[in-house]
Amino acid sequence: MRRMTRMKMRDRTRALMGVVGFALLTAVLAWLAGLSAGSVSAASAPLAVTIPNLTNEECLACHSQPNMVLSLGEEQILLTMDSGAFAESVHGKEQIACTDCHTDINEFPHPEYAKSGLREFSFALYEVTQAACQGCHAEQAANAMSGVHQQTLEAGNHNAAMCADCHNPHYAESAADRADVPDVCARCHSEIAATYKESVHGAALIEEGNPDVPNCISCHGNHNIDDPRTVTFRNNIPLLCAHCHTDAGIMNKYGISTDVLDTYVADYHGTTVTLFEQNSPDLPTNKPVCIDCHGTHNISRTDNPETGIALKEHILGKCQRCHHDA
Repeated sequence: MRRMTRMKMRDRTRALMGVVGFALLTAVLAWLAGLSAGSVSAASAPLAVTIPNLTNEECLACHSQPNMVLSLGEEQILLTMDSGAFAESVHGKEQIACTDCHTDINEFPHPEYAKSGLREFSFALYEVTQAACQGCHAEQAANAMSGVHQQTLEAGNHNAAMCADCHNPHYAESAADRADVPDVCARCHSEIAATYKESVHGAALIEEGNPDVPNCISCHGNHNIDDPRTVTFRNNIPLLCAHCHTDAGIMNKYGISTDVLDTYVADYHGTTVTLFEQNSPDLPTNKPVCIDCHGTHNISRTDNPETGIALKEHILGKCQRCHHDA
């Protein structure tokens, strides 16, 4: 990862003007004039001028201008950068240069990206900057390649999450804390995140800061996220829940039995699901797994007077979902 060369802006500007001279000045002035109308367009800077080895200071000379907006169909994106916030970010502290990530920015006006909407514009940027993410974050990028988000993007649905949707490349100071993960996921999965926050797991995490309860990535992973709609994921749910619920170090704190997996597997339901998980993980089974009785994101305490399945009036309704005559 190269360190950006620090130069005084005045000296660098003089050097640039010596290279590109009047053409660059004309292009920049024409482009900045377009800012007064509140938007930027290619027409406002028609001259293409090559600018070698751009420094961050040079990028911010334009991108620190207030209210710098690019129109994308009926949507807009703010191109103004907060230089102070960037300097405090993890990338700023590592002295990452703008062009380390934006490798295609070497002339003015800048390259045209898709402008039909915000997501298509974001995807075009993602395609250009993806190699930069991989260059520094190789393991995370490799895991993401096998995840459901990347698979969805490759299938043509550009609403799926890209790196910058979860990790703000300009302002992120670190990876999200455990308690902040639901809010990151809520940027796309808002209803699910809201339901989770009301659950026994979510409330303990957010209201109490409990380090033992699962957040989104505990069950779904972070970069190598499996598709939860698949049969394989469903058949694996008992083992997923067992990761915490058979851990005596965690369960003993709350007086919760660690025998849940053994008793489930010994039961007809669990025996069948286990056989499918071990021998035919891609074949569906109509036998219940943990979430069919306990819920998924809306899990409550088993003794909750309104929803707890330890109470006879509640568990009967659960059983009747499959056993209608029970």
